[in-house]
Amino acid sequence: MKIQLCANEDEVPLVQTPIFVGSLFRKKFFPESSETDWSSWKWQIQNSIKDVETLSKMFELTDDELSALNLNRNSLPFRITPYYASILYGKGADYPLRKTMIPLPNEMEIGFGESEDPLCEENMSPVPNVVHRYPDRVLFLATEFCSSYCRYCTRHRVVGNKKELHRFSSKSWENGILYIASHPEIRDVLISGGDPLTMPDARLDYLLSRLRAIPHVEIIRIGTKVPAVLPQRITPKLIRMLKKYHPLFISIHFTHPDEVTPETSVACRMLADAGIPLGSQTVLLKGVNDNAEILTKLYHKLLMVRVRPYYLYQCDPVQGTSHFRTSVEKGLEIIEKIRGFTSGYAVPNYVIDAPGGGGKIPLLPDYYQGRDNEYVYLKNFEGKRYRYPDLLIPSV
Repeated sequence: MKIQLCANEDEVPLVQTPIFVGSLFRKKFFPESSETDWSSWKWQIQNSIKDVETLSKMFELTDDELSALNLNRNSLPFRITPYYASILYGKGADYPLRKTMIPLPNEMEIGFGESEDPLCEENMSPVPNVVHRYPDRVLFLATEFCSSYCRYCTRHRVVGNKKELHRFSSKSWENGILYIASHPEIRDVLISGGDPLTMPDARLDYLLSRLRAIPHVEIIRIGTKVPAVLPQRITPKLIRMLKKYHPLFISIHFTHPDEVTPETSVACRMLADAGIPLGSQTVLLKGVNDNAEILTKLYHKLLMVRVRPYYLYQCDPVQGTSHFRTSVEKGLEIIEKIRGFTSGYAVPNYVIDAPGGGGKIPLLPDYYQGRDNEYVYLKNFEGKRYRYPDLLIPSV
């Protein structure tokens, strides 16, 4: 196992205590490391678990898990940070978050309606790694690397590989920046990947500075799972750099309430204290979080660390993900059980990112019950019926 010390205090989070997740895990599996090592995001990446032998020492793997890991035919690689592995440690194969990280043979199966690029991002890329689907905003894919790979990832085709089409080089960045600069209708840029917060500070600083220098770019957003799987990345140095580029928004991919640990809470609070609005994006997953109580608990915990639940996604029909998908009716049922029974801030928008490139389409339970000439008829969260006065005035 790789061990590398982190001597720069400016590159570790502000809060470190031995009660945080992972202390016992570190001592058992990384005995030569220190608390300072564990708190270093670079150490976490350098010591990530990415082979069967190392994983087998930490977990009692099932035959299915071993089979999937040894076959390794899926385009999506396997990788987990030591920090995130410590959350899974001691849990059985049915533990929700374990299912999202350790592959199963189901990934080798192509289910009904699944494809490599269901959102047709490639067809909407005027230059490599820029997706221009909506009129006033673009998706800028900055890297193929993630510190931990979710098994249901929408971008199986991109992450973790070095295909010519997705070569993330200075040239591809430059072409993307020039495209954005030459299209004044673009006012909003979402930086994603891979995970952009896994890039070094200097490289991210360069990209943000180039985008912020474009006069018509009003808002920059970053899409990341880093606070959940690598909270050590949120350092004072990173925070100082990000603060230069307001208005800057960050969307964080959270899956389950167990991800909101003390470390993650510190990371989110640091970002919020820097004036960065935070929203969560959660994918609805069978056997992981397809339960109103679990999601409500997640959303309550997120609000406590100033992360606003934003989207609940129906799982995209990516190749090898059918075992993760619930029915749409299940998603609507969950939203109906959440709305009205907790604060509106805790209720996300349930959406399908339409296959074929149609964009995000919101789905709502059927609260609107119709109308007549005098009233609109409504059903509330308890199933009770109400009417709202809305007189139809004939047009002249």
